[in-house]
Amino acid sequence: MSQTELYGAAAKLFAAHSDWSGLWNALQQSGFSDVPVPEELGGAGGSVADAVQLLRAAGAHAAPVPLAEAGLVGGWLLASANLALPMGIRTVLPPAATVRLDRDRLFGTEAAVPWGHRAEHVVGLVDGVVVLAPGPAAPGGPAVSRGVNLADEPRDTVTFDGTPVTARADASDHVSEQTLWERIALGRAALMAGAIGAVAAITLRYSGEREQFGRPIGRFQAVQAHLVTIHQQAAVVASAIDGAVEAVEAGRGSFEIACAKMLADRAAQLVTAAAHQTHGAIGMTKEYPLQYLTRRLWAWRDEAGGHNRWANRIGTALVARGADALYPAFQSGSEVVQ
Repeated sequence: MSQTELYGAAAKLFAAHSDWSGLWNALQQSGFSDVPVPEELGGAGGSVADAVQLLRAAGAHAAPVPLAEAGLVGGWLLASANLALPMGIRTVLPPAATVRLDRDRLFGTEAAVPWGHRAEHVVGLVDGVVVLAPGPAAPGGPAVSRGVNLADEPRDTVTFDGTPVTARADASDHVSEQTLWERIALGRAALMAGAIGAVAAITLRYSGEREQFGRPIGRFQAVQAHLVTIHQQAAVVASAIDGAVEAVEAGRGSFEIACAKMLADRAAQLVTAAAHQTHGAIGMTKEYPLQYLTRRLWAWRDEAGGHNRWANRIGTALVARGADALYPAFQSGSEVVQ
């Protein structure tokens, strides 16, 4: 299946299911929730590029599911330790030192866990060990306090008080807290790319349908400037994601992922402002789809370590190399950030 066909199939699936449980069941039955985990570990196979295409479709439809956590991030983490993929809803613990592993039991509290209260399994990197443990939705799982982000997506606080791990294995050499952050950032950036593309399509359509002074508002120069801004940013972010995926599949990606997340974060500001200025009041109404996308863009901008994490990382690396190395650094890509 080509990338275009994969995106189309996923888009149809997201469009056909509006309720949480129906959508998640459809994702599991299709195998989309298990990409790109190898088949021998219980996944659906596929590449990082496949997983990113699915996330773009999910972002474009504001899909209310932990798709990035289940496959691209959590599945990768389990596969890196040669651990089999469990059946059920999965999420990932953000990289932090707040949870510790003691004799195959987890202790500590982790905040802002995506879809924590719905998770039957949690995957994490704790003290250099990849762990799989019951989630709050599993019998005997950890306690949970529910919370949400700006887009009303679950971001829960999970408290482990001696929760036994289901499986564990030492992390491989290429897995660290930093590479886990990078996978999370790639997932968020892919979702943002999809949402930005959808905002571009919605705004273009609206500007052609809405009339003012006897003609579509899309014919006014001010509105055209907004449309150009939105579509420029959509193209920039899509290109950055493609570059990041290509680098990851070549065994690199630190620099490209950092750039993709930074560009997506910047686009979130420019695109949401231009789209809402074009739409006016209707853009914030509950019945109209724009605000479901723009609120997610603002929420995702602050996630995956936040915008400043990636800006500071790239900036620090470039400053350390000196002014004469600036242009060659951008040509060499991942050699900049390690």
